[in-house]
Order: sequence, then C-alpha cells, then structure tokens
Amino acid sequence: MDYNPKHGFDTQSRRNRLGAKCLASAWQMLGICCLTLILFTGCSISFKFNGSNINYQTTHSISIADFPNNAPMVNPSLSSALSEGIRDLFQRQTRLQILRKGGDLELEGEIIGYDISQGAIGADSYATESKLTVRVQVHFTNNVNPEDSFDKTYSAFQTFDASRLLTDVQDELCQIIVSDIAESIYNDTVAKW
Repeated sequence: MDYNPKHGFDTQSRRNRLGAKCLASAWQMLGICCLTLILFTGCSISFKFNGSNINYQTTHSISIADFPNNAPMVNPSLSSALSEGIRDLFQRQTRLQILRKGGDLELEGEIIGYDISQGAIGADSYATESKLTVRVQVHFTNNVNPEDSFDKTYSAFQTFDASRLLTDVQDELCQIIVSDIAESIYNDTVAKW
C-alpha cells in the first residue's frame, strides 16, 4: 500500500493492482479452457447414452414382425402390446427405419407362455402372492453380420397379491412385463450388453 500524507494509505492504487492480478488470472483460465477445448475437439470420443451399438453406415433398417400369442392361456391384447412395445423401443432408441419385413435386421417370434403360479405361502398355508410369467421365443437375423443372429427365449414375471383377480391386474402387470422383455431383446440385438 502506498502512503499518501494527505489521504493516508492509497487504496485506489491497491485496487488497481488487485484488479490487474484478477484480470491476468482470468486470461490464464480462459487460455487453459481454450487449450482443453482444442485438445478434446481433435480427439474422436463418442458417448452413446441410448446404449445402441449400431453402425448406421451399413445398417439402416429393422423389420419387426407381429408376435402371435401361441401360449396355452391367451391374453387377447398381449400380442399387439408386445409387438408395439418392441417397435416403440427401437424407434425411440435408434435411428433405424422400422419395417414389417425385409430389414437389415429382422426380429420375429411368438408368445409361448402366459402362466399364473403361486408365489409366497403364508403362515396359514395359503398363497399370499401369485406370479404372472410371460415367455417369448425370439428369432433374430442380422443380414449385415450373420454371426450375430440368434434364437432365444425371453421370460419376465411380476407378482401380485393372491387375493386379487388376474383380470384386475393383468393390464398393469403386462405393461411392465412387455417393457422388461422389450428391453432384454433390445440389449441382446443392438446394445450388445
């Protein structure tokens, strides 16, 4: 600090020096940020948050056939819910064109199981929970990379209070089950997790 006999210590001079130091620090930070930006711009780093592992230069479309319900016990709305649930997931998570047949990737299958079973048993030896299980047989054909093709059975279940009727809860349970199966199919076909 500079001492001025008329005004005491010179605070204006002190403020100017502090301001110059702050300005120099700001320019240094700006330079570091610019250098970091230039370095990262030159690198080819890619993050995909939708989880897909698709080469869009060679793979442009996926055909998703309707999944008929061939289970011994049939829920009339399950076939369309599953087919549309799978199509919707691929539409939201990829840039693939969705077709009914003839795609670079082909997905088809059938519902082979729609079963109710007893879950947990209470102290009085009566079931306290029931379990709804859906099984789907899937055939996946990758026309671009045939070695990625497969046949697989997917299964998902939800439990519900045994005192409730299936007709009261099946729409809600099937929505969750369809979502689980669609995500599993998506992960195995294009996400490769």
